[in-house]
Amino acid sequence: MTRILAIANQKGGVGKTTTAISVATNVALAGHRTLLVDADPQGNATTGLGVNPRTLESSTYNVVVQQLPISAARTATIVDDLDLLPANLDLAGAEVELVPMFSRELRLRSALSLVVNDYDYVLIDCPPSLGMLTVNSLAAAHEVVIPLQCEYYALEGLGQLLNNVDLIRQSLNADLEVAAIVLVMYDARTRLAEQVADEVRTHFGDLVCRAVVPRSVRLSEAPSYGQPIELYDPTSRGAAAYREVTKEILSQQASGTASPERSS
Repeated sequence: MTRILAIANQKGGVGKTTTAISVATNVALAGHRTLLVDADPQGNATTGLGVNPRTLESSTYNVVVQQLPISAARTATIVDDLDLLPANLDLAGAEVELVPMFSRELRLRSALSLVVNDYDYVLIDCPPSLGMLTVNSLAAAHEVVIPLQCEYYALEGLGQLLNNVDLIRQSLNADLEVAAIVLVMYDARTRLAEQVADEVRTHFGDLVCRAVVPRSVRLSEAPSYGQPIELYDPTSRGAAAYREVTKEILSQQASGTASPERSS
């Protein structure tokens, strides 16, 4: 069965897109047919894989708003076995245009149903908000992966995100579960990072990946070269950390509905 994972966090600048690109890349490098859906109007996952959003003839916008088949909008990437459904600023208009549409929350799920058998894994890079695009992403997914920055305010945002996942589960997608929390931007030099990591592990137990992604200049540089860190600098600490994170995600099997209480 194809696994569909939404990479989500309502807070911006937390390494969400880097996590989506790196996990998708590592899944593909492991030999799994993979699709990365860029559902963020900023199109960072698109540029991070070397695709120019200004030259796109079709994108996630056309799929979600105009119901263009994904097969007509996806593109191959520089990573073997990894396809991309790209995005650009056109997608920003979707938040408003979807409002009056029939089954507006389920349009991405419907589109994915036509290509799901083409892939072993589908990853969705969500926008940093709980708008219509994120709702579509969570309604389409089986599992949620949450990148969490190791700072105090991130904990407040995590609680809100988990509440929203519960709302989606109750109203649109009863099978949605939280698959993993990934600690990112970890700075071992600060006591705060250690405290946040300890607190998250205390509350969420096995939901938290054992591997921690460190702050890394190389991780920050890679998108400017249009390459995932796994190709840009596979020997870097960031690349090594995301390989371990991906191994943990691949080793999981969806097993019913997850909740924060599952691992408390």
